[in-house]
Amino acid sequence: MSEQFSDGICGGWSPVRQVTLEEKQIFDEVRPMIEKKVGTNFEMYFPTVYSSQVVSGLNYMVKVLVDLCGDGVCVDAKIFQDLPCRGGELTVTEVQYPTPFYDVLEPV
Repeated sequence: MSEQFSDGICGGWSPVRQVTLEEKQIFDEVRPMIEKKVGTNFEMYFPTVYSSQVVSGLNYMVKVLVDLCGDGVCVDAKIFQDLPCRGGELTVTEVQYPTPFYDVLEPV
């Protein structure tokens, strides 16, 4: 039997939500890692929506608006945050770029 939380199933991804100040601080902290993986420095960097997954730590999947050209250009990034007892280190594990703003954020 699977254990359930208020926002989903244990080990499953949460529904996609608007980024709050708390998550924005995390996503801002990994900006240099995302820029390095993409190979460019963004003039604009606005995290818009995210989903999270409880594992032995926390996975985030975030859509970041990085350019207003056309319908908007985004980076979709997967971020792992280790457990606090292990230092809580943040690691960018996957980046998809460019992605359209209107594309649905789908955790992988």
